[in-house]
Amino acid sequence: MQQNILKTITGWAIIIVTLFSAWLILYFQNFSLPFLLFLIFELFVIIRFRKLFSPAMVTVSRYLLGLLFLFSGFVKGVDPLGTAYRVEDYFIAFGLDWMMPSAVFFSFVLNAAELVLGGLLVLNIKPKLTAWLVMLMMLFFTLTTLNDAFNNPVPDCGCFGDALLMSNWQTFYKNLVINVLVLIIFLNRDQLKVSYRNSTEWTLGFALIALFIGFQYLNYINLPMVDFRSWKVGNRLFTENPQPVKYYLTFKNNETGETKEYLSPDYPFNDAEWVEKWEFVNQRVEDPNRIPGMDLAIIDFAGQDVTNDYLKNPDYQFFVVAWDLASTNTESFKKIEQLYKQAEGNGYSFIVLTATLPEKIQYFLEKENLTFDMMFFNADDIALKTMIRSNPGLILIKNGEVIEKWHYNFIPEWKDLEEDYLDKK
Repeated sequence: MQQNILKTITGWAIIIVTLFSAWLILYFQNFSLPFLLFLIFELFVIIRFRKLFSPAMVTVSRYLLGLLFLFSGFVKGVDPLGTAYRVEDYFIAFGLDWMMPSAVFFSFVLNAAELVLGGLLVLNIKPKLTAWLVMLMMLFFTLTTLNDAFNNPVPDCGCFGDALLMSNWQTFYKNLVINVLVLIIFLNRDQLKVSYRNSTEWTLGFALIALFIGFQYLNYINLPMVDFRSWKVGNRLFTENPQPVKYYLTFKNNETGETKEYLSPDYPFNDAEWVEKWEFVNQRVEDPNRIPGMDLAIIDFAGQDVTNDYLKNPDYQFFVVAWDLASTNTESFKKIEQLYKQAEGNGYSFIVLTATLPEKIQYFLEKENLTFDMMFFNADDIALKTMIRSNPGLILIKNGEVIEKWHYNFIPEWKDLEEDYLDKK
């Protein structure tokens, strides 16, 4: 009896420590040998004492893992085009450029797989088969993120889409923690009891697949139902009351090797003896006004940065975002042309942002027989993809606040814009 109580306490303690480990990941953005060894030790403990876990513990682990998979799959599935961009990053990093056209397909498959497995875990559908599939998926993800952590082929794997950004080391640590739950389930899969008849399980399984693929498709042909980026509707794109930017300078003593950091200009630059002994090493900038993910720079064809002229326009400002005119939806530009003429007639600014070079812009206009003289500006393609998941897409802002965004499949009529969004002049 006492031994059973001790086993129960130990089993639950391991699960609690695992959850605590997940929280600790927030504090380990880079490589940490002690933390890595601690996580590996957790995995060893699970394998060594796998018989400690009762059916209740396995069930709790199954729910925790299922909900995590559902969350992770949802935040990526709600933005399948964003996931495709990250798949493209991996193709480029591994020299698989020829696979770029399949990025959207792989995005749908990976997101759906994660969502479906999460649903199967929570509903306890085909539990033993699901345990095997989850184990194989996590083996693949763990090896991939291990390579990411050591070699940094991509800056962010996008494991939680844009909802939660993590360093490559944090992502690898996260997968090790997840593997604790996976091993609890996998090594005790014989405890998982079937909840439905075989035919019902297959029906529910295929229903989940169809549901989640349909969910992704709706987000693909329109904008994401939930936007986690800086350019989401309602966000302000600049700080109204900017605070001073702080510059920290690090100097090294040539004699002792000691380093010191100073807040500029509070360092003894007038002391000749100090200047002789100390040399500048690097600079660190703290900008309290920077909005994460807001890296847009609007450049005119003379090379001038005109970002603030349009971003801080106190009146309504229309942005047409077409990161690549060679692959843009050309039919939608016919409708955009009509909107431009209406906006111009009513005194509103209406510009196009693209990463396409000027000579190719002219070729595009002539090829598509577009006659409008709308102003084109260059911007970084990554910044444009962050602004809106549509090529082209339409964004309406006013005084730096995002009023509304439209996918090219749903470009509005001018009368609807006037009625729903524009103040009557």
